[in-house]
Order: sequence, then C-alpha cells, then structure tokens
Amino acid sequence: MIYFYVSSAILIGGIFIVYWLHNQYHLEIVVEPTLPPTKAPLISVCVPARNEERNIRDCVESILAQDYPNFEVIVLEDRSTDRTGKILEDLSKQNDKLRIINGADLPKGWAGKPHALFQASAAAHGTPGAWLCFVDADTFLSPTTLSSCYAKAIETQADMFTIMTFQILGSFWEKTVMPIVMTALSVGFSPHKVNDPKSKDAIANGQFILIKRSVYDAIGGHERVKDQIVEDKAISEQVKWNGYRLIVANGYSVAKTRMYTSLPEMWEGWTKNIYLGLSEQPSLMLLGVSGAFILLVAAFFLPLWPLLGIYWYFHNGGWLASIVVFESLILWIIVIYVRARVAIGMGISPWYAFTLPLGSAVFAAMMFASAWKVISGKGVVWKGRIYTQR
Repeated sequence: MIYFYVSSAILIGGIFIVYWLHNQYHLEIVVEPTLPPTKAPLISVCVPARNEERNIRDCVESILAQDYPNFEVIVLEDRSTDRTGKILEDLSKQNDKLRIINGADLPKGWAGKPHALFQASAAAHGTPGAWLCFVDADTFLSPTTLSSCYAKAIETQADMFTIMTFQILGSFWEKTVMPIVMTALSVGFSPHKVNDPKSKDAIANGQFILIKRSVYDAIGGHERVKDQIVEDKAISEQVKWNGYRLIVANGYSVAKTRMYTSLPEMWEGWTKNIYLGLSEQPSLMLLGVSGAFILLVAAFFLPLWPLLGIYWYFHNGGWLASIVVFESLILWIIVIYVRARVAIGMGISPWYAFTLPLGSAVFAAMMFASAWKVISGKGVVWKGRIYTQR
C-alpha cells in the first residue's frame, strides 16, 4: 500500500513542479520587424571578438546589412590566435562602416569581455543622443534588427534595451541539453520583474544590448564592472539600480545565436556560467546543488517508475500496482507533451522531448562540476583565460 501512496504523491508533486517550471518565463514585450525610423540617432555597434573565426564573418556581415540609416560597426579584435583577425581585415576593406581595433593586453583586475567592450565603446563616435549596441560574435542579426529594437526601445521608454535571441541548435547534444538549460535559466529571473521599475531584479543578454550613450557614461560604462565575467548582468544592475529604465524583450524574430556546437563547448561554457552564479551568490550554492541532486534523481527515476509498477504487478501487486503504472504514465505523458512544446518552440523536433533524462543528467553533472570548482577554488577556463573567485 505504501508504494501506492508514494506513487500518488509523486504524481501530484510532479504535475505541480512541471507546471511551475514551465510558467516562469514569459516575455511580454515582443520585437517585431519594422521600417527604419525617420529620426535616427547614431548607433555604434560594438562586437568583441576573441578566437571567433567560425562566426565572425556571418556576424559582421549581418550587422553591415542593417537597414537602419545611421550606424557604425566597431569590432575589437581581442588578441585572437586563430583566423579572426584576417577575416576582419578582409571585411574592413569591403565596407567603410566597419572599423577594426586591435585589443590591448588585459590589465590586472579586468575580465576579458568588459575590457574588450570598454575599448570598443571608447572608440565610438559620441554624438549627442547616440546609442551603443553590444553584439556577441556568435549572434546574427536580421536586416531590421537595429530599426526594430530602436523603435521598441523608444516605445517602451527604455534607457537600456536587451533581447532574448533565438537559439540555433545543430548537433544532437545541443538539442538534448540546451532546452534543459534554457528552462532552468527561466526559473532564475522573471522578465515581468526585470521590466518593473519598482523591482530590483535586473538581467541582460549580452548577445544583444542597446543602451543610451549618455546612460552608459553616467553609470561608468564597462569600467564600473571591469572584473565581472558576467558583465551583461552586472551592467544591467548598474543601469536599473541607478534609476534608469531597463527592458528585456523577445527578439526571436530579429536575431539568432549559435552559442555552442558540441558537448565539450557546452560543458566549458555552461560550467563557467553556473560557476559564476554560484560563486557570486554563495546562498545559491545549497539551492543549486540540491536542485542538481533532485534533477539527477528524477533523470534516473522517471524511466524506472513504470517499470517498478509493472514489477510490483507481477509480484502480487494487484490493482494497486496497476494504478501505480497508470499514474507513472500520466506524468510521463504530461512531461513529454510539455517538453515537446519546448522543443518545437526552439525549432527542433518534438521527438527530442524523449531525451529529457539524458539532458537532465548532463545538466546536473554541470551543476555538480561548477559547485566543485567553487568549493575547491580551482576556478574556470574561458577563452584561454583562467578566472577564479576574488
């Protein structure tokens, strides 16, 4: 009988958790393609590029193809050891809107990306009313992105405007792990609270940030957050906490990003991100490790649940065992349906919903690895540079 009670409790709890997890993330503000504005202040697009030979051409060409009538493009070539510099040199010969700046040595006390964007923004033309736009090298814009985001920023009276981009998923591991990661991230912040000026919640997506030049200078720019690897979140906090308006929006229709292309790349990237979150907010350590443990248990238990019910049925479980099997199948159907919708929303086959146990196990392993790096003080490696707790 106790097996029946436990199974019923798991079913009820499971339905609640699934519903809660998948209803935390709703981007109320949506960017849609629009015509170029008639009044167009200068937008200086700044791109940090370190060992980005795979993406940099497509990224820069997509920016140069913007229909916005008044913009410049500044790429900070951050001492790359691959063909990034050569590709940028070729591109600069083809378009006079593009300026390439060779990055200086990384000063003590600075993280790599804040230093790159600090140099790029310093080279931007600071005309009155100008805006800065920070775009990652693995992000690709549609021709209307600047026009559409500028229009929405004006409409929402934003001082800093950031969008969530559509994630391009190519390999098996991307399609298996990234949907789990994105769901987990959605629990970490509420777009509604971020957009609420009365709330202190602040976050930004460094893949695309549009900010008034005057506001950027007023908060101290990237020099103010020079030691932060997660500089996008840090600078969004400076914007909002100093009384300026921060807006996060759905930009899936105007920008795409290919973050990683393999499991090793995802492992390095996400263990870095999780590590930073845990190390900067120690209170999250227990919550993160507990969540990883629960996720790991769920990844292995969910496939076994109906099998255990069937085993009990054939060992004198009777009708109670049949109910246990039925309950397990109900939760599985709900989970697969919800995850299939997530998969479709991310542009991949709904069949990837069945990789949930595998994806959950990998993500849990990332959580444990990140927690260990914090506890041991070993830090993380990113773009060839080592970062440890300060």
